[in-house]
Amino acid sequence: MNARTRIKICGLTREQDVDDAVAAGADAIGFVLYAQSPRHVDVPRAAALARRLPAFVTPVGLFVNASARLITEATDAIPTLLLQFHGDEAPADCQAPGRPYLRAARMASGFDLLTFIRGYPDAQAILLDAHVDGYGGAGKVFDWSLIPRDVPHHLVLSGGLHAENVIEGILRVRPWAVDVSSGVELAKGVKDAEAIRRFCERVREADARIAANET
Repeated sequence: MNARTRIKICGLTREQDVDDAVAAGADAIGFVLYAQSPRHVDVPRAAALARRLPAFVTPVGLFVNASARLITEATDAIPTLLLQFHGDEAPADCQAPGRPYLRAARMASGFDLLTFIRGYPDAQAILLDAHVDGYGGAGKVFDWSLIPRDVPHHLVLSGGLHAENVIEGILRVRPWAVDVSSGVELAKGVKDAEAIRRFCERVREADARIAANET
């Protein structure tokens, strides 16, 4: 079992939001390096925000079909950056930077997650998001019953999570981590400190319920 569920807060654009996420207990902070996203930040801005992170809080860069030049620029500016590929990247594209990475899977009826995972054996984790037009989950919850049992890989549950449904998601899926963006926002790219705090508290509550049931 997981000792605890890790928490990633994604789509941060402001210093205060980074500080609030760290204070609430987030394990990772996501920066969207995809120009077509309303939560986009450029590399210098992401680097400035990442410098606020204390030790053991991981900066994550979200890329969508990015050029090798952009990825190199980001990893040079943020040496501890974990890469998250959210587009149509083939395994070779994810492996080319030679860095730890997450690979997003777009969940929909008929999608073969196990075959997809076998294509990315060196991914640190597979992030499960809703399949919508464009890239990203658009704050939509997908059908969690699409996730096979006993997936032999770390899973990150994403897609429409918020404080009111994250306990159910953790109890049903038992993911290694959860990822939230729109579910803790006042507006796109503007986070709500209280929503972040409640989300993190609910994650810990879910973990406590699991631990109580397994003792």
